[in-house]
Amino acid sequence: MKLRKRSVVARFFRQTRTRILLLYVSLLGVFTGLAIPLYQTLITNQVSLRVRNDLSEAQEIFHDAYMNWERQPNQTLEDLESFADDFLANQLPEDDNFFIFIIGGDFYRSNPSRLLKPMRPGSELYQQWEDVVEFNRGEWVADLPEIGTVLYKAEPLIVDGEQLGIMVLAHATAGEQNEALASVYTFVMIEGAVVLLSLCLAWFVTGRLLKPVRELAIAARQINESDLTQRLSAQGSGELADLAQIFNAMMDRLQDSFNSQRRFVNDAGHELRTPITIVRGHLELMDDDPKEQQETIELVLDELDRMGRLVNDMIALTKSERPDFLQYEMIDLKQFAHDLFTKAQALADRDWQVKLDCAGSMMGDRQRLTGALLNLLRNATQHTLPTGTIELGCKQTLTQVIFWVKDNGTGVVPQVIVG
Repeated sequence: MKLRKRSVVARFFRQTRTRILLLYVSLLGVFTGLAIPLYQTLITNQVSLRVRNDLSEAQEIFHDAYMNWERQPNQTLEDLESFADDFLANQLPEDDNFFIFIIGGDFYRSNPSRLLKPMRPGSELYQQWEDVVEFNRGEWVADLPEIGTVLYKAEPLIVDGEQLGIMVLAHATAGEQNEALASVYTFVMIEGAVVLLSLCLAWFVTGRLLKPVRELAIAARQINESDLTQRLSAQGSGELADLAQIFNAMMDRLQDSFNSQRRFVNDAGHELRTPITIVRGHLELMDDDPKEQQETIELVLDELDRMGRLVNDMIALTKSERPDFLQYEMIDLKQFAHDLFTKAQALADRDWQVKLDCAGSMMGDRQRLTGALLNLLRNATQHTLPTGTIELGCKQTLTQVIFWVKDNGTGVVPQVIVG
């Protein structure tokens, strides 16, 4: 049972789409891991910028109101207290914003009235505010996580050259930080859901995309020497559709080649059976007459020569599949044609003619070309009379070199050519 489970797991991880999915998961993990801290940094910076902008706007509102009040003559400490009362009564601070007035060296009032612990009189931060003699801004990191960092702007309140108090505008960042963390948490949840959904879709889509590959594997396993009919359905476009078309074309060529070899073997078997029957029959009927024996020997030798040619043809067919079957070299076309024409004249007494329209060179196997053309020339001698004409020709174009053998013999029956 354990071996079966291991086999299933191993087969699962050997699948191409599993490997693609694992790569996809790795990439998503890397980019998600980079995206979360980047998003947290961006959202934190945006929140911090908004808080500082709110502080600047609140500080400008106070500064405008204080400048209008200060222009009035003969302002006293009591008038400053009245100004603070009026200003605080007309303000609705943003969340976690605090307006604090220190007048005559003592805490006077604030809005909201309930201050956070680091801002209360007697705290270390409050003592720093009491010592302010010029505009000051800064940050104070509180020990309490529910407060976070306190951002503040402290401005001395000077009337007729005398500092009568201090106005502090403070803000606790814990609320915004919690909002930022909540936003990051929401982003992580959404990102996780998107990643999970993407993985499911990727698994399904990858399976559909790799369907031609699975069909290719199934078809390849079903191919054998008696069944070369397996084909793939080439649907759509792209590399996988091209793969299916290439596979089908390969199978067509393979089937054609197999059918061709099968026909050759059948023909060769038929051709060999005939001379064997002839040789056997004449040898069995041969008597002691020397003349008849000589005729039988000549007939046997002729049939053996024909059998030898058939065997050589089969050997050549087998060697043609080897990569070293052709030995390429540069061939001078005119010299090659003249040499071939000279050899052809020794085959038989005919009216030999040559027609050359080639003067360049080509890459080819000299020996194979010579053998193929001599076979054609020898065949021409067998189907022409001694007074017949045989022409060897060569023609060169921009992309081809064409050789031909033409004679005025009986020709070949069209059915033989087709067969």
